[in-house]
Amino acid sequence: MTPSERRILLVVHARRDDTVEAAQRVLSAVRAAGAVPVVSAEDRPELAERLSLEGVETLGVDVTVDDLELAIVLGGDGTILRAAETVRGGTAPILGINMGHVGFLAEIERDDMDDAVRRVIARDYRVEERLALAVKVLDADDRVIFETWALNEATVEKASRERMLEVVMEVDGKPLSSFGCDGIVVATPTGSTAYNFSAGGPVIWPTVEAIAVVPLSAHALFARPLVVSPDATVAVEVLERTSGSGILWCDGRRSHELPPGARVAVRRSSRPVRLARLHPAAFTDRLVRKFRLPVTGWRGALGGQP
Repeated sequence: MTPSERRILLVVHARRDDTVEAAQRVLSAVRAAGAVPVVSAEDRPELAERLSLEGVETLGVDVTVDDLELAIVLGGDGTILRAAETVRGGTAPILGINMGHVGFLAEIERDDMDDAVRRVIARDYRVEERLALAVKVLDADDRVIFETWALNEATVEKASRERMLEVVMEVDGKPLSSFGCDGIVVATPTGSTAYNFSAGGPVIWPTVEAIAVVPLSAHALFARPLVVSPDATVAVEVLERTSGSGILWCDGRRSHELPPGARVAVRRSSRPVRLARLHPAAFTDRLVRKFRLPVTGWRGALGGQP
């Protein structure tokens, strides 16, 4: 490996024919530009069954995340979240090409893929930093027993369907309320259109720095969605009196069991997630397109101004 060589990671949902075909086109374009394509050790076995990976390096074997210039992701939001986990610790931005359905995290749709690959190889993109969460689990003696992070959300949930979770919620070291519930979602603006959205939480524009907190099926009069400062620390403690245990899920990928007395502390991570952006599209347009919102009858901004 020479330091001057450019290395571009390809993260693929390898079980779909259209995605594998797109992966072949991306690999060819990266090679043609004189860059070195890289795949993860997780993806390589499945890709090798359907593609020629000659000259393709393996992340963690041939190169490290620090060697990567960019990650191109072919798939839906789940694949992009997996890519974010893969490059965590490095500085490579992620370009998502939506091969799924809604795809809020993806920058472009599959029809624009060839032009997108050409532009990122030419370094014709900007980098957008998204707020991420740092998550700690402490035991009843306040010892840290688990640490992780999240791009979309950290969720404290009940582990058994028939059991309610008894929790107390805290913001910036001050208790806010205790109640029985199915769980609590702590979401970023990026994750506001994911689990937070399904739970009835607010949609937050990505340019707004904030953290949303949404109780799930809470048995309480005051259990409304909250929007707190991006510098706030939100803590959820599983009370000793709870009849069951809980579980922490981060982005639906990383989990940890929460026995009675466990405490989950969530705050802004010092390391954001970096997304490669090709088009400065308004988030409003993205909402309308993804949710197919009715806008018929809009007269347009007066004189082109809001």
